[in-house]
Amino acid sequence: MSIQSTMRRMLCALVFLSFAGAAAAQDGEVIPLWQNGAPGYESRRNEAEIAQDWWVRNIHNPSVTAYLPTPETATGTAIIIIPGGGHREVVFPPEGIEPARYFQSLGVAAFALKYRLANEEGSPYRIEDAADDARRAMRLVRSRAAEWGIDPARIGIMGWSAGGELSALVTYGRTEGSARASDVIERASCRPDFQIVIYPGSYGIPTSFRSTPPPAFFLAANDDVGPASAITRLLYLYRQSGAPAEVHLYAQGGHAFNMGNRSELRTIHSWPQRMADWMSDSGLLTRR
Repeated sequence: MSIQSTMRRMLCALVFLSFAGAAAAQDGEVIPLWQNGAPGYESRRNEAEIAQDWWVRNIHNPSVTAYLPTPETATGTAIIIIPGGGHREVVFPPEGIEPARYFQSLGVAAFALKYRLANEEGSPYRIEDAADDARRAMRLVRSRAAEWGIDPARIGIMGWSAGGELSALVTYGRTEGSARASDVIERASCRPDFQIVIYPGSYGIPTSFRSTPPPAFFLAANDDVGPASAITRLLYLYRQSGAPAEVHLYAQGGHAFNMGNRSELRTIHSWPQRMADWMSDSGLLTRR
């Protein structure tokens, strides 16, 4: 075979792989966490969600919405984003889609989670069910890492407000996969390789860590008393464990400032850059 012919075959293979990677998940594609619906609630998977302005409710078929970077910009890093909403609703556009697109611009594959709501009126769910959705999202992305061009050792989790509580339940709880599970997704670990926590609630924060936690980035406003206290508690635990953590506790800003676009405070408006700087310094934006 001639050199020219070999080069043509290699080029065709590379083009095919590029298209295959791009086709693996379309920008904004909704991917259900379970094929037949959440275990025990399969009969409700076809109930329509209710969405208005900045929130989504009536979630009975938990899912992630994928935002993948282009092959040219992809770093191999991925993140599961868990929006807040007091477990009554999911603040999906401001704390799901907006950060997902921001991560995508950094070359990070982002998956925004819609989870079951324990505090929604008439809900049959518990917060632990929502935590199971977050664990399943981590396992789903890790099990399909090769398909999406992701390094399975560079998958993080981001939690906002109530989503920060779910992040804590996932990160500081049992994360091992079930090696004998018939569902291949359940065999994957749900342990995050890093975490980003923005104005978290206090639920799910342990009194001590059962193992060394992953590197963390914490951010809140000091006049948002509950989340500021939660971050202070987490920083104390991180110092005890010796694990790396970066904390930004701004003097003012209140709660639910999302990606900072609506705030007139310079610190709040530009806070996502601090997160990007931390990711860069941590090697998470270096291509692999």
